[in-house]
Amino acid sequence: MALFVVYCKDKPGALELRMATRPTHLDYLNGATLVKAAGPLLSDAGEPIGSMLILEAEDRAVAQAFVDNDPYTLAGLFERVEIQGWRVGVGSIG
Repeated sequence: MALFVVYCKDKPGALELRMATRPTHLDYLNGATLVKAAGPLLSDAGEPIGSMLILEAEDRAVAQAFVDNDPYTLAGLFERVEIQGWRVGVGSIG
């Protein structure tokens, strides 16, 4: 299994779409075994402007499929999504 960091930046002015889709997005994440950590990226004012996830998956294709089926992705919330392989250097991911 490999770790991946997923960085998702919202489209400008998409806060209303994010909030409307949030319940199904959270259900999707909470029902998945590959999510090690996840949470919103915040503006300086504390408003959500994107998402970051740490996934543990067999390979990048599995991580990509997970992201592609996220309700936020399906709703068209994101302007940009990056998936990058990652390794823990300090601390731990449980």
